[in-house]
Amino acid sequence: MTEQAQQLDNGVIAELQNKDHSSLAQQLNGLTCDHSDIVELLAHYLVLSEQDDDQKFDDWYDNLCEDQQLVLKGFEIIRAHYENTN
Repeated sequence: MTEQAQQLDNGVIAELQNKDHSSLAQQLNGLTCDHSDIVELLAHYLVLSEQDDDQKFDDWYDNLCEDQQLVLKGFEIIRAHYENTN
């Protein structure tokens, strides 16, 4: 696992332990991505994460900008939140 991916994982875990996601929402609201960029990013993320080629996923992830990584972090946090409440 790359250092960036490890930081994402640690950030997701820390945010999940914190039930107040308002600071994450503020970070996401300030991003330079538009809605179509986010939809495309999440679709790509889901397709690659379902495949068995970890190297392909790692290469793709390593080339994401900081805003894209923040979107993925937010997605994982909110997804986990909804999974735990349902």
